Amino acid sequence: MARYIGPVCKLCRREGEKLYLKGERCFTPKCAIEKRNQPPGQHGASRTFRKKVSDYGIQLREKQKARRIYGVLERQFRRYYADATRGTGVTGAVLLQYLETRLDNVVYRLGFASSRKAARQLIDHGHFTVNGRKVTIPSYLVKPGDKVAVVEGSRKNAYFAELDKGLKSARTPGWLTVDARQLSGAVMSLPTREQIDTPVKEQLIIEFYSR
Repeated sequence: MARYIGPVCKLCRREGEKLYLKGERCFTPKCAIEKRNQPPGQHGASRTFRKKVSDYGIQLREKQKARRIYGVLERQFRRYYADATRGTGVTGAVLLQYLETRLDNVVYRLGFASSRKAARQLIDHGHFTVNGRKVTIPSYLVKPGDKVAVVEGSRKNAYFAELDKGLKSARTPGWLTVDARQLSGAVMSLPTREQIDTPVKEQLIIEFYSR
């Protein structure tokens, strides 16, 4: 499975804002944006002072930002866009629904992982089930009515044993419900645009692919 394995803090610096790719570290002074908020590379500082960015450049950056937040490579992201254009509803909102209903994002939203990257690793290692069946594909799309739970044998793991304490105070999106005691969650409905707090201007992404 192809995936980005480079330093994720570099991605935040390239976009010029926090993408929260490292979980709790992003809320501390150790965050790369707090220490050095400039694009990566030898000439990063000079890029910060560019006077004008074209419409294409603005659209490209928004698309790249969305890809990096959700940890999706270009080929798969373009496929989500193609599926969204064929679906019913507003294309931008449908695109975000595809990204939000990925299993790795759902595990992250439920509070079972500190970041989407951590969620992908936990799923890869076989720690989660969907409707009672183990799923090791982070891009698996969940549907309303699906139940996501930690595998019974993994609940004794030190990581999951201490997880229920944080789950009780975690803010879960309205389209999901979580059971801290059972280390499980349910998909109540597809997320509406108002329920998705990802700082992405999806219309710019649609304009980018519509050129």
